[in-house]
Amino acid sequence: MNNQDLARRDLSVLWHPCTQMKDHELLPIIPIRRGLGVWLEDFEGKRYLDAVSSWWVNLFGHAHPYINAALREQMGRLEHVILAGFTHEPAVRLAERLIRLAPPGLSRCFYADNGSSAVEVALKMSFHYWRNLGQTRKTRFVTLENSYHGETLGALAVGDVALYKQTYAPLLMDVITVPSPDCYRREPGESWADHSIRRFADMERVLQQHAGEVCAVIVEPLVQCAGSMRMYDPVYLKLLREACDRHGVHLIADEIAVGFGRTGTLFACEQAGITPDFLCLSKGLTGGYLPLSAVLTKEAVYQVFYGDYAESKAFLHSHSYTGNALACTAALASLDLFERDDVIHRNQQLTRTMAEAAEVFADHPHVAEVRQTGMILAIELVKDKNTRQAYDGRERRGLAVYRHGLERGVLLRPLGDVVYFMPPYVITPQEIRLMAGVAWEGICKATND
Repeated sequence: MNNQDLARRDLSVLWHPCTQMKDHELLPIIPIRRGLGVWLEDFEGKRYLDAVSSWWVNLFGHAHPYINAALREQMGRLEHVILAGFTHEPAVRLAERLIRLAPPGLSRCFYADNGSSAVEVALKMSFHYWRNLGQTRKTRFVTLENSYHGETLGALAVGDVALYKQTYAPLLMDVITVPSPDCYRREPGESWADHSIRRFADMERVLQQHAGEVCAVIVEPLVQCAGSMRMYDPVYLKLLREACDRHGVHLIADEIAVGFGRTGTLFACEQAGITPDFLCLSKGLTGGYLPLSAVLTKEAVYQVFYGDYAESKAFLHSHSYTGNALACTAALASLDLFERDDVIHRNQQLTRTMAEAAEVFADHPHVAEVRQTGMILAIELVKDKNTRQAYDGRERRGLAVYRHGLERGVLLRPLGDVVYFMPPYVITPQEIRLMAGVAWEGICKATND
């Protein structure tokens, strides 16, 4: 087997995600033979530093021996069983553990297969909750401008990134979209906190006007990841929790991308000291090994669905692989590593190293902002630094950074013209500096500097 042969076979049968396949007439597919730690290796021995955690899922590196061992042991006992009417130890242990670790007050765990499915579960649960209480006018959701919650139709509807949503608009439910607290838009000299507080007035106004018809507000806490890694202050979440309580509206926290230590705490909501009504988890939940998601919710929500069969209150949502035993085992092993290796504390040190390595970007003539929340760091490329005029997206400057990264052995996958670092937590300071150095070269090349 070699790179060229596998790439040829791939292009004859596969349709890749989030890809214009015609690009691969000029941009070669990269076949990967194996991974170890932060490194991926192709069939010719070339290595690539996985600076994006393979779409933000891989927390502890590829082929981690502890997770591998846990999966081998579980495979010898049980790979999967229907979770309707049956149960198994990994599903129960993981639910117990997530509830213990999550913000206080979350006491029930519903499993699904992936992040989009978790969002669908939370949306349906919220709507169904109000319906079971006889509040049938509550049929709408409030979302933030520039948000992203997945690409199934319900999740797509509550997102606001036109690239993914615009084509399918005729198929989507109507939602209320509120301006984002995105601190990239703050006034000169305005702090993140002050800007986030000021922007909250838009949310307060919408809730005052529409609370009677709104089921829930859904947000990505602290970082709008697919929305160009735009960030905001935790005070916004605190104000939102208070407002949802006052207006009788649920709060859905989509921590699919930002949970499990990515923002500096195990869950981003911790930084605001709040508990959402629904907490959606996936991606890093299994350490990047297997598809799994979970929606945590409160006992009060669970009880509204609890009743005799004839009352037709039950939440009849299901996935064939709900609570898969292997996926739950990988998640449990991942949580073991958090405890064993004091990951949150170590990440704080790595966060500082990332910040230091990225200091140079702030002075680049085509970088408008370098922003960071925990183990997420983003570099916004612009045509004009003073006015923040963006490049024409058709110029695909970010793609030029991506291509340079591949040449130099670093997997950088920019979001448009935003270059970001979101590496596995096992990355070393030396590898961080390599990652930043290659990104600097790529940005200079892409902006002709």
